[in-house]
Amino acid sequence: MPQTDKGDPTAPAPSIQSAPALAEAVIDMNAIVHNTRFMAEQTKAEIMAVVKADGFGHGIVETARATLSAGATWLGVTSCTEALRLRDAGVRAPVLSWMSVPDQDFTRAVGADVDIAVSAAEHLDAVADAARAVGATASVHLKVDTGLARNGSAPHLWPALVDRARALERDGAVRVRGVWSHLASADIPGDPTTGEQIALFDQAVAQARAAGLDPSLLHLANSAGILDVPESHYDLVRAGVGLYGVEPVAGKRFGLRPAMTLRARAIMVREVPVGTRVAYNHTYTTPRDGFLVLVPLGYADGVPRSAGPRGEVWIRGARRPVAGRIAMDQFVADMGGTEAHIGDEVVVFGPGDDGEPTVADWARWAGTIPHEILTGIGARVARTYSARPSSRPGHKELLSV
Repeated sequence: MPQTDKGDPTAPAPSIQSAPALAEAVIDMNAIVHNTRFMAEQTKAEIMAVVKADGFGHGIVETARATLSAGATWLGVTSCTEALRLRDAGVRAPVLSWMSVPDQDFTRAVGADVDIAVSAAEHLDAVADAARAVGATASVHLKVDTGLARNGSAPHLWPALVDRARALERDGAVRVRGVWSHLASADIPGDPTTGEQIALFDQAVAQARAAGLDPSLLHLANSAGILDVPESHYDLVRAGVGLYGVEPVAGKRFGLRPAMTLRARAIMVREVPVGTRVAYNHTYTTPRDGFLVLVPLGYADGVPRSAGPRGEVWIRGARRPVAGRIAMDQFVADMGGTEAHIGDEVVVFGPGDDGEPTVADWARWAGTIPHEILTGIGARVARTYSARPSSRPGHKELLSV
């Protein structure tokens, strides 16, 4: 039998060329800079840019650097893993991490000068143990629950927590840099619980100081508090969803600029007659002769399946309805009588400047909030960064990878 040439097994494997991305989230960095500066102008407090959940889906490192360039002095994250990702990327600004379990290893975070939020004595002792192990003093922010009933020390346990913190300060293991809490309803103008929480927070701060603590940073306000509750500002405010252009206060518009545009390219166009049944279970039937466009995005990418019956996208200068159910990887849009072509740009959501749907529209169609839509945009959607994303109808530029 003839020999088969298997080639040199030591030779490098042939390179695989990357194909253009089927879809991308274009992040307008100028919008994030604008939003940061705008919120900084609303307060005399320092600004903490909350970049948790990969910067609300916009990229944790990129958004951290943008907000710091625009006046933020702190960064906020959920976990030590997120904080260390920033440190590994060379971000040296102060970082607060606020969720943990007592038995996790805090040594690397303490050694990397990450501030750690503490809500219970067990957490505090674990952070102190890590500080002793690395020969450092850990900076902590004690969190008190003022009415959200989530994280934070219950008020009746707060006196014991601040006493324990003071003892560990004297021991040199920790330094209480901050005392903080979180507002439940600052997004609802005039909600009485906001004033109640501020009063409870003031009481907790007084108890901490009576125990001998001298925190330099008191913080309570979120994005809604920054823009609509000035009495909640204290020394530091935490700007979250507002950084990314979502208006955080019900019924009010402050001129924040949406930063993310989610777009794709049509990968299939078909001309169909009236009465064509579309997608799973045929929940949509075309009302006229026309054209259908296949969009390579689905609920695995964060396009909510529940929004399908109401969803719209922007193609060739107009909104087009989603035709039928959104699948895991794709959905169909109905162009009506307007002809489309493979490669046409499909804007799922953007800033709305040209009439395209916004993330707020998609949140409304899905019965949720914009935060969930933004943070749900999946990892297989490429992120690209620009000063201003293109939203020209019919734009056919190859998407970046």
